[in-house]
Amino acid sequence: MPTKVNRQTVDLSSFPELVVIYLGMRVNRLYGLRTLLGRGPRIDRSVADQPDGLLLHEQLIYSLAPMHVGMRQYWRDMPSLLTWARSEPHRTWWHDFLRDSGGTGFWHETYLMQGGMEAVYDDIPKPLGFSRFAPVRPARGPMFGFAARAGRQHDEAPVLSEDELYG
Repeated sequence: MPTKVNRQTVDLSSFPELVVIYLGMRVNRLYGLRTLLGRGPRIDRSVADQPDGLLLHEQLIYSLAPMHVGMRQYWRDMPSLLTWARSEPHRTWWHDFLRDSGGTGFWHETYLMQGGMEAVYDDIPKPLGFSRFAPVRPARGPMFGFAARAGRQHDEAPVLSEDELYG
């Protein structure tokens, strides 16, 4: 006998500036497994600290071979996400990763309720997400920071400047 589907939806009107971000880390070389496993506990601790504006954090497994894991986060608004991204320990993680990926690749895609989307793919060998259908450009110059990639006019500086990173 068929079971009737319990179909539901959500009212997001209380979250007019909601931001959803998908993140992933992929093991590109065997030693990257160590890098990946070393990040997990640090990410768990940062989420346990309940950063202001983080509504929900979910762990995801994209694939086992190659190992590719990630997370989906829901943030109250972009200023909350950017404040956290510019603070420790996130700022140091990002700096360290961009200097040496440790045999991994990292990516994120951001979706804004108020309009705009952006993505960055670092050492990801095969296209995924937006990069499977949209033109791929170097994340340098104006495309280095979130605001330009999302097509938004923000005064905020990127988490790290190109000069800080590549100086």
